[in-house]
Amino acid sequence: MTTMAPDAGTQDDAAYEAQFNAAVAAEERIEPRDWMPDAYRASLVRQIAQHAHSEIIGMQPEANWITRAPSLRRKAILMAKVQDEAGHGLYLYSAAETLGTSRDELLDRLHAGRQKYSSIFNYPTLTWADVGAIGWLVDGAAITNQVPLCRCSYGPYARAMVRICKEESFHQRQGYELLLALSKGTEAQHAMAQDAVNRWWWPSLMMFGPPDDESAHSAQSMAWRIKRHSNDELRQRFVDICVPQAESLGLTLPDPDLTWDEERGHYAFGPIDWDEFREVLRGNGPCNEQRINQRRTAHEEGAWVREAATAYATKQAERSRHGYRAPQDQQQGDTQEEDIA
Repeated sequence: MTTMAPDAGTQDDAAYEAQFNAAVAAEERIEPRDWMPDAYRASLVRQIAQHAHSEIIGMQPEANWITRAPSLRRKAILMAKVQDEAGHGLYLYSAAETLGTSRDELLDRLHAGRQKYSSIFNYPTLTWADVGAIGWLVDGAAITNQVPLCRCSYGPYARAMVRICKEESFHQRQGYELLLALSKGTEAQHAMAQDAVNRWWWPSLMMFGPPDDESAHSAQSMAWRIKRHSNDELRQRFVDICVPQAESLGLTLPDPDLTWDEERGHYAFGPIDWDEFREVLRGNGPCNEQRINQRRTAHEEGAWVREAATAYATKQAERSRHGYRAPQDQQQGDTQEEDIA
């Protein structure tokens, strides 16, 4: 969509909104320079920021096991995954910046507790098997939720999600492979894998958000084509995927009510403890305080790096304005001129 530049005085807001709604209904992408309702912009900033915050906070539970990984191969895999999560955060903060909100402002809101991140990252990683459970369940839930976002109506967010989902898919397979190795190992290793699944299963179901009838944003986000499916639809899809995978792993999902519903063609599952979900969101989870304190500390200790990078960029821009070329650039230019001659 390229015809909606907000040129004041040429059209009123009602006409712009009609054009916006028509573009969304026609499955066209909304781009940063297009006109968009303030509520649409605010909803995107809220969702993208929460997603970005989740990526960088989500580095902490698994980074906790980098130095204790059982082999060099496992250490390298985990380091690469944590690095990927940092990259995902950068992609998403960049997408949010196209909406007019700076990265610094979003991080300030996170550190002040005015913006949220996924509740799942406020649970501890108690054993090495938790790394596998996070990969299989948490990243699996993320993929289920995020693949439809590749068709989000807002262009920069949709494009960022394409690469993120590819990498998250790889993370999910890594987690599955890790759990499979443990499950097929010794009796103690199998028990450790089962214990991790027992602890991460229900929080993973909570990742999709509250039930549809309690979700404050889901219906409007779907109308704007930001989201494509409701929370409950995505949660059901995730359960249907996980049950046969758990059987292949030789592990049991901790839900005595989990049964196949022939009439619906889906697995029925037990009630979710939404009181626990709300408590974690309020900041009363097992690791809420630890996670945000570590994030604030990392941000403060990295201030000098950001300042140095800004000073360098400013210096380079100033040199470029005055036609300065570094000696190595001059030498390369001379060589090219000699080649031409």
